[in-house]
This record gives sequence, C-alpha cells and structure tokens, in this order.
Amino acid sequence: MPENLPADARDASAPSAPSTSTPKKDRSHWLYIAVIIAVIGGIIFGLVAPDAAKEWKPVGEMFVDLIKMMISPVIFCTIVLGIGSVRKAATVGKAGGLALAYFLTMSTFALAIGLVVGNIIQPGHGLKITPGSADKYVEKASESDHGLLGFIADIIPTTLFSPLTGDSVLQTLFVALLVGFAIQKMGADAEPVLRGITYLQKIVFRVLTMVLWLAPIGAFGAMAAVVGESGAKAVGEMLKLMFGFYVTCALFIFVILGALLWLVARVNIFKLLKYLAREFLLIVATSSSESALPNLMAKMEHAGVDRSTVGIVVPTGYSFNLDGTAIYLTMASLFIADAMNMPMSMGEQIGLLLFMIVASKGAAGVTGAGLATLAGGLHAHKPELVDGVGVIVGIDRFMSEARALTNFAGNSVATVLVGTWTKSIDRERLNIVLDGKEPFDYSTMEDHGSEASARH
Repeated sequence: MPENLPADARDASAPSAPSTSTPKKDRSHWLYIAVIIAVIGGIIFGLVAPDAAKEWKPVGEMFVDLIKMMISPVIFCTIVLGIGSVRKAATVGKAGGLALAYFLTMSTFALAIGLVVGNIIQPGHGLKITPGSADKYVEKASESDHGLLGFIADIIPTTLFSPLTGDSVLQTLFVALLVGFAIQKMGADAEPVLRGITYLQKIVFRVLTMVLWLAPIGAFGAMAAVVGESGAKAVGEMLKLMFGFYVTCALFIFVILGALLWLVARVNIFKLLKYLAREFLLIVATSSSESALPNLMAKMEHAGVDRSTVGIVVPTGYSFNLDGTAIYLTMASLFIADAMNMPMSMGEQIGLLLFMIVASKGAAGVTGAGLATLAGGLHAHKPELVDGVGVIVGIDRFMSEARALTNFAGNSVATVLVGTWTKSIDRERLNIVLDGKEPFDYSTMEDHGSEASARH
C-alpha cells in the first residue's frame, strides 16, 4: 500500500520525473477508493455470511504470495541505493554525519516505541487468522533451526546472486549490504553501477505497482475471511490498532520530538508545526509527503537554516528518517502475531527490530515497498506470520496519513536540530519567522533560499 513518501527510495540526489507525477497520483487516488470499498465490503460480507466469507481466504493468500514475490528485489535495490545515499551524505562533512547519526538513532527509537506500545495494547489479540500459503515456509524454517551457528550459516547464500531468485530474506539483505559497501569503496567509478541498479529498481517498482492494483481484491478476500472467522471482534481489534497507532504517532511528535527540539534548540514544537501548517494540509490532501518536499526546503531556508544544511538533511531524511513508518512496521508486526495467536518472543522482537532498522532505510519511501519490508521482516523471523499481511493491506490505507505526517514532522525537526548542532542556523531569523513576523511568500518561494544563504 502507499507509504506516502517519496516516489522512489532511490538515492536522494536522483532526479524525479515531474512529467509523470500527476497521472500517478490520479491513479493512486482511485486505488485508495477501491481498497476502502473492498475493506468495507469484506467486513459486511464476513458479518452477514461468515461461512461463505471464509471460502475467500485463498484470494487474500494469493495476493500475499504476489507481495512475497517482490520482497527480495525490493530489499536488494533499496539497500544498495540507500548505502549509496549514505556515501554521498557523508561527503558533505559535519552536517551529513550528524544527520545520518540522528536519523539512525531516531528511527531505531521509533521502532522500539512501536514494539513497546504494541506489547502494551496487544492489537489483534483474540482474532483468528490461520496460516495457509506460508505453511511451506514454516517447514523450511524448522529444518534450518540449528542454533546460533546454524542461523549464521543459513545467512550465507550458495552464490552471490542466488538470494535474488530464492526466498531467504536474510540472505538477500546480507548480499545487498556486501554489494552496497563494495560500491561505496569504489567511489566515483561505481556511478554507472548505481545508475544500472536505479533502472533495475524502477522496473521492480513498476511490477510492484501492477501487483498493487490487485490490492482491492486481496483486501476483500483477507478481510472477509478474518471477519468471517472472528466476527465483529475483528473490526474492534483493527480499530484498536489504528487508534493505538494514531495516539503513538501524536505522542512521538508532541512529546518526544517536542522535548528534543526544546532541549536542543529552544524551539516550541507547536510554533514549528504552525509554520508548516499548509504543508501538513497538503500531505493530507495528496496522501503524499513528497508533495511538500520543495516547500519544506524553501521554508527551512526562509526560517534561517543554511541552504547547504537543508540540502543534505531534508532529501536524505525523506529516505532515512521515517519515524511514522518505523512505528507502523513494528506495531503491524505485533498485530499480525497476536491475530494469528503466535506471539513473538522478546528475542524474535529484537531480531525483527534489527532487521527493520536496516531494511526500512529507503524501502518505506516507495509505494508498496513498506508492505514488502513488513512481509520480509516477518518472513525472516517467523515465516508462518506472513499470511497475516493480507489483513494489513486492508487497513493500511487508514493509517497512511498518520505515517506521512509523522515522517514529515520528524524531518522538519531534524533540519532545525542539525542546523543548531552545526551552528548553520540564524537563531534571530528563526524566532522572527516562527513568531509570524515575517510570513513565507509562496509566490516567490525560490527567492528565499538565496536570501537565507546570503545571511550566512
């Protein structure tokens, strides 16, 4: 489902294709509507005719199989290109290094918060989602369970390219990291390789987009089956997950980010959010935080942050600082585990956390890639849980705006923090702008960058 972030999880410096952005948004709009209708229809069907609804379970399973088909290529491309982004960000000096350290810390913290809240509210508890198409993976996982050494041995693939055609997510992740760091060591000589992988990624996501157009059918089948098996309780548990997610995102923004922003920069989070209010409304209207990216950069420069700092923090943050998506990934994983009555042990949750820290960097920035990352994390740590992804497809849309808004808030706060740490921010100018004494002029937004840079 849409992750409401940049249209690509490619290198932050890669050019976008503005000429095709409008048609994509229009088509996605119809897809969103179709999924919502399918979810409502599946719930009604499951409540009215539970026995017949259970027979639709294979439809949801087939859609999950299509998603699983995309896991390895999605993770490989996004991780390799993500490491390329790190290389470029690291070359800009102190601002880039601080930004990357901050992004890694906060996204890990957000993932951990998702696990904590998920364990407290236990979303999905009492639902009846039974394993189906993932049974074959359960058998394979049990055969390879030979302790720590066996686990490490299973990560090493037969050949460098075999993970791309296999079903071991950890092997794909391992090879992607090796290739990514090898490309990083090659420096400028690796640019043709990165371009090639960028084109491969575009093909992969074109295929993924085609798969996602079947999401309404898959969501209807999965929703009808789970409501048919669990009754009205299924609706209540899904509402619990959504409400818990909304509350967690709000607490993360106003309490965690708000406190950090005040302690480091002495900036009131409410003033910053008010300054960016129009961008938040734009995200809600378009279901995409990508639409607010140019405005965020221009507004941060207008507020007194140096152009070079804004230029590295904001684009890199759009792929690496995905706080809302991080919270979503772990809470959704626990929802599926509880719904299938297969709760994960603390060791499995920590392993999932470590996997998501790496795999979510950039992967969640693409339409549908977050779903593949979620499926990949479950597949790597408890394969029998993958079938529950079909239910998440149905309710994903209802949580997408909260993810996008949280991600956007996190990146705006990060820009001010990094500017403060690197002393590349005009504090007097920032206070004047946030107090509303010098409003942002949208008609001349391109001029603000040069004005801000001239002051530094």
